[in-house]
Amino acid sequence: MTVEGTAARKPRRSSGTSTGTVGAKRAARAKKPQSSNSEPPLVQLLTPEGERVQHPEYDVDLSPEELRGLYRDMLMTRRFDAEATALQRQGELGLWASLLGQEAAQIGSGRALRDDDYVFPTYREHGVAWCRGVDPTNLLGMFRGVNHGGWDPNSNNFHLYTIVIGSQTLHATGYAMGVAKDGADSAVIAYFGDGASSQGDVAESFTFSAVYNAPVVFFCQNNQWAISEPTERQTRVPLYQRAQGYGFPGVRVDGNDVLACLAVTRWALERARRGEGPTLVEAFTYRMGAHTTSDDPTRYRHDDERAAWEAKDPILRLRRYLEAQGHADAAWFDGLEAESEALGKRVREAVRAMPDPDDLAIFENVYADGHALVDEERAQFAAYQASFADGEVK
Repeated sequence: MTVEGTAARKPRRSSGTSTGTVGAKRAARAKKPQSSNSEPPLVQLLTPEGERVQHPEYDVDLSPEELRGLYRDMLMTRRFDAEATALQRQGELGLWASLLGQEAAQIGSGRALRDDDYVFPTYREHGVAWCRGVDPTNLLGMFRGVNHGGWDPNSNNFHLYTIVIGSQTLHATGYAMGVAKDGADSAVIAYFGDGASSQGDVAESFTFSAVYNAPVVFFCQNNQWAISEPTERQTRVPLYQRAQGYGFPGVRVDGNDVLACLAVTRWALERARRGEGPTLVEAFTYRMGAHTTSDDPTRYRHDDERAAWEAKDPILRLRRYLEAQGHADAAWFDGLEAESEALGKRVREAVRAMPDPDDLAIFENVYADGHALVDEERAQFAAYQASFADGEVK
């Protein structure tokens, strides 16, 4: 399902884990009232109650089939994400970075893309990967340690996941500069989080893209927490306003509203294609789960905060709208649940059929010509493994 070609109202210009004392300090910070930028003006087309609202600058006109498609995208992505989390807990994956709560930001922006646009993700863009046709099982191979991604980036115009925080924004900017020199009318989008916005690479990419008028959209998913650090520790102003200092527009959108994310991202992409340069989109959303499966968010934030954001659940609000408009009935939702369970089963079976990673492979290719310290560490780890009866670490 694609909604890229549907009609959109032409917008006017936008305005622009620790314990003890450390844990107590983090908890205290979480109790502080957030700064005024925690309730910023933002673009919204669908309220948490599922009511459709109009915005003077951005809108989309979607058919019932397209709306159902967006709901299916979000539901399937959440089901896949939940299965991956469970597989990690069962020892099948080394790590997993959940997108729980960020489905609307990813599906809305992902469905705004054309096939010839190019995506530079971080390590959490599972919903965007879904929109680009990347098989979910390929994502899991990397987190199991059996490959470095498992898909050809040029087959789907979806780059391999980037673990180094913020570096993909520079890659995206360079690629976009190349697109412009080639005379193509396609656009590039780079995803990053609120924590990555403090990285020097991101600032440099803003400078280069502005000076060279690169056709790139910087899509920041502000999920409120850079691991255990709240957004207020990252910036004194709303993140989207940073774009002003570089000379290009910034827009803040309700990141739990799939329609608004679609409308704003489509506008930004079209602007890039017209040769008008970069745009910063800040999707104001929330990470309802842990940063990764190695994280414990109860150490630094409170249940009432999560409960408040659960009331803004992106999937629930679209379901409410579909039901209120008579665009979907109980039988359709039941069928979709069965489809999502089938996806979960397929993913689970595929992961369990993957080979176990070579535990000693992590020591390879660290240095081109080898290194004495790495050799020593490899020998120590091999001896540790051999100390177990079956030769495997438990």
